[in-house]
Amino acid sequence: MTVLVTGATGNVGRLVVDELLARGVPVRALTKDPALAKLPDGVDVVVGSLARPATLPAALKGIDEVYLAPMARTVTRFCELAADARVRRVVALSGSSVGDETAGSSGPEFAAVEAAVTKAGFERTFLRPGVFMMNSLGWAHSVRTHGEIRSAYAKATQTPIDLADIAAVAAHVFTTDGHAGRTYVLSGPEALTLEEMAAAIARALGEDVPFVELTREQQHAEWVELGMPAEIADWLLDGFAAAQAEPQEPTGVTEELLGRRGVTYAEWAAAHARAFS
Repeated sequence: MTVLVTGATGNVGRLVVDELLARGVPVRALTKDPALAKLPDGVDVVVGSLARPATLPAALKGIDEVYLAPMARTVTRFCELAADARVRRVVALSGSSVGDETAGSSGPEFAAVEAAVTKAGFERTFLRPGVFMMNSLGWAHSVRTHGEIRSAYAKATQTPIDLADIAAVAAHVFTTDGHAGRTYVLSGPEALTLEEMAAAIARALGEDVPFVELTREQQHAEWVELGMPAEIADWLLDGFAAAQAEPQEPTGVTEELLGRRGVTYAEWAAAHARAFS
């Protein structure tokens, strides 16, 4: 079997390519910028994008299984073209906010992808990871500029997951049985407050990096000043508020599927310390 990996330049898709290759699975990679992706030798590269459905027929030719990056705007057309190409199985990256009315624009976006894939009748598996550990790279500017980590909602408790674990789960689903029709809500192995995450970064740097709690209004203004759209800032802050009111707990699904502990936040911070220095 050859798996088509869409969004092969993306943060998760690029890692899915590596995970599949490590398991001996042939990969066709859909990417609009092969040079940026730096795809390994042996990968069948097709230039294109889910955002440009006209590029999909060539990518789907002879493909039985697809890793689908989330793109609600064109997912219906993707499903039509994949059905025409006789694709059998779709493993779609979704989000834990599906069905969450407090999740801003992300919930409906992911829900649209899941609904379209389900309606098309593919053998499907949905991966719903929660907060990405890499989101903490948003603190790097504050660390480098102010020597501190600044955030609203210090006690917001999340279960951040490493992108490599999401990719490993995707590859596991493609290479083992029993996943048809399943929806996997993925998390990291521990629940941490934002303040505890900041402390882990400080330990990784071996420095005293104070945590400064901002008001919601201060955080919103700071993000917008850095160029973040106001609606995205509101969505992120709503997520923090929800995680403070109802602390998240690890689902254990990542460990169950992979048969090992997921990457801890401290391990992630140590591996990415240079980004904060």
